[in-house]
This record gives sequence, structure tokens and C-alpha cells, in this order.
Amino acid sequence: MALDLKRAIAVVDNANREPQELTSRNNRGADIRAAEVANAQGKKEVWGIAIEFDDTDKLLAAATAIRKAGYTRVDAYTPMPVEGLSEAIGYRNKQMPALMFCGAVLGGCTGYFIQWFANTQSYVLNLGGRPYHTWPNFIVITFEMTILFCALTGVFGMLALNGLPTLYHPIYNAPGFERASQDRFFIAVEARDRNFEYAKTLALLQGLDGLTVTPVEK
Repeated sequence: MALDLKRAIAVVDNANREPQELTSRNNRGADIRAAEVANAQGKKEVWGIAIEFDDTDKLLAAATAIRKAGYTRVDAYTPMPVEGLSEAIGYRNKQMPALMFCGAVLGGCTGYFIQWFANTQSYVLNLGGRPYHTWPNFIVITFEMTILFCALTGVFGMLALNGLPTLYHPIYNAPGFERASQDRFFIAVEARDRNFEYAKTLALLQGLDGLTVTPVEK
């Protein structure tokens, strides 16, 4: 009888201990997940990594290496135009030509429609029995409206695509970035790049013979 009682007590103790151990394991798992989330959130505070150069040859070589590594969210900051840099970082301006073409077509159609509507619908004038819709007379205004809309689309499209006006940009936090308008050249890899991994990207940039490699905070 005493033996059965001891067995029953042991079973109860084991039953009580198992939920406690399970709860402890769950708590540890929650702590680990919370730490992972915190680390992930901490990484989001990093806008990217910037590397500084004082030579255009090194700049172009680094840009080519970064591009070959698969990075696409890359930008360069220089005090003057550097031939071949746009191609090295993979920059392709495919949007502006299409936008300006659409603006030109819209302007031409608008100019032609205004003249057609005024001459045939809104303010009809009988000028010696001439036809109301005479397209050769519409050419000048149509051409002028085409040029006007194309130019305005180019200006406002450039501002929109460049995110201008911009009073603040994270790259301003890079140490020494004020010299990007004087005698220094910078390349920045953004953290939103699909291939961006902090340690791997940092190691890549550190091997590119730059003056400094620094994380850039948001």
C-alpha cells in the first residue's frame, strides 16, 4: 500500500514538472524570438553602408565590384561627373524618356483638341466658306503645346523621381560626407537591397581599398 502511494506521488510530481518544463522551454523560445525581432528591428535603423575614396579609378573599380556582387540599390556621390560611373553602378534611366514621350503626346493631343473644339464646336466662324476643321492651321499650336508639355513633364518628373525637394537624407550622416562636394567620392549600398546582409556587405566594402567604410544610420 505504501509503495502504491509513493508511485502515485511520483506520477503527480512528474505531471506537475512536465508543464513547468514545457512552460520554461516556451518562455526561452519566446525570449529568443523576441531577441531576433529586436535584432531585426535594430538592423532596420541602418540605412546602408558607405565607402569613401579619393581617386576616381578606385571608385570605378569598387562600383564595378559591387555591381558584380549583385547589389542593385547602389548610389554614388561625387563632386564632378565621372565618366563610366553610371554604367559601373548599373544605373539605367528608362523612366524619363517614356515620361517625356507621354507628356509630348498628351500636349500635342491637347493643343489639337482645343483648336478643333474652338473652331468646330464652341466658336464657329464662317470665313469665306472655308472648312471649319483645317488641320494645317492647327500645326503651330499643336507643336508648341507638344514642346511645352514635354518640357514640364521632364522638369516635374525629374523632381519626383529624384525625391526632390529633399531637406534631409540619411547619407548626410556619413562621416566626412560634406567633402562629397569638394574632393571625395562616395558609394553607398542601401540596406533595402535584396542582397544586403550587414556582415557580408561590410566585409565586401572593406576589401575595396577605400579610405573609410562606415554604416549609415537613418
